[in-house]
Amino acid sequence: MAIRVKVVNKGGQPLPAYETAQSAGLDLRAALEGDLVLAPGDRALVPTGLFLQIPPGYEAQVRPRSGLALKRGLTVLNAPGTIDADYRGEVGVILVNLSAAEQIIAPGDRVAQLLFAPVTRGELIEVAALDETARGGGGFGSTGDR
Repeated sequence: MAIRVKVVNKGGQPLPAYETAQSAGLDLRAALEGDLVLAPGDRALVPTGLFLQIPPGYEAQVRPRSGLALKRGLTVLNAPGTIDADYRGEVGVILVNLSAAEQIIAPGDRVAQLLFAPVTRGELIEVAALDETARGGGGFGSTGDR
């Protein structure tokens, strides 16, 4: 699937790329003028310099990078973030620092992954009652602790 992309102020960084032959996501890089410092508990919108034209019937998902989460306590706050096919603004990554230490994001750092997925739209039909199931309304741990 071809995705049209406009690049603005990306500091000479390459386009996002799949790092291995079987990678599901493209790595997004921080398009920053200088370092961004995130104190513990802080969050920030990190620009990528990318504007996408996603085909109708698809979305892009912004997801955390596992290495950043494990090693530095940085994750995407609204993961997965959805980019709709009709959005034409800059792709941004909402990073949050869940570690106990200050974290520095440098220009060009890989901060998230971008995946493309088909969208299935549902039609809501209002009814007076729903079919019964063995589980019923049980949720949030109702099927056991482990």
